[in-house]
Amino acid sequence: MNDAHLHMVVNHFPIIGTIFGFGILIAGLVLKNKTLMNTSYVLFIVAAIFGAISMGTGEGAEEFVEDMPNVGKQIIHEHEELAEKLAVLLYVLGAFSLVGLYLNFKNHAKAKLLSFLIVVISAIGLVLVQKVGTSGGEIRHTEIRANANTMVNGAVKQLEEKEED
Repeated sequence: MNDAHLHMVVNHFPIIGTIFGFGILIAGLVLKNKTLMNTSYVLFIVAAIFGAISMGTGEGAEEFVEDMPNVGKQIIHEHEELAEKLAVLLYVLGAFSLVGLYLNFKNHAKAKLLSFLIVVISAIGLVLVQKVGTSGGEIRHTEIRANANTMVNGAVKQLEEKEED
């Protein structure tokens, strides 16, 4: 398994973990259920770990695809910049989640306050995971790029011109 393959395997969990963690944390707060809140914290911690693995395999994956047709270094750079921001957010979210677990187990008075801070951080994370996931998908899936219609129309026009010749 090369870095590109490993990157494809691990890069989805930070996205899915953040989404599910957010939903489970909201449910835990609404239902006042510490088990659900702790479950969300564990998901955020695991998402941060997988985020670190994704960052570690990203450079190797870049080497495999950067010179492929229709990829380009600019789109990879954009994805990399967004991924670095998400990684930092996931590390912060994971660290606060570790503290949240500890405070919940100790029944500390500040546990609820921290849970609301974690909700805010994870909500910001939802925006970032969407952007990172989309920009990563655009690297090889040209059909989801903003200029997809232009690319298709240009290709159709070239085919029509060839048929006329």
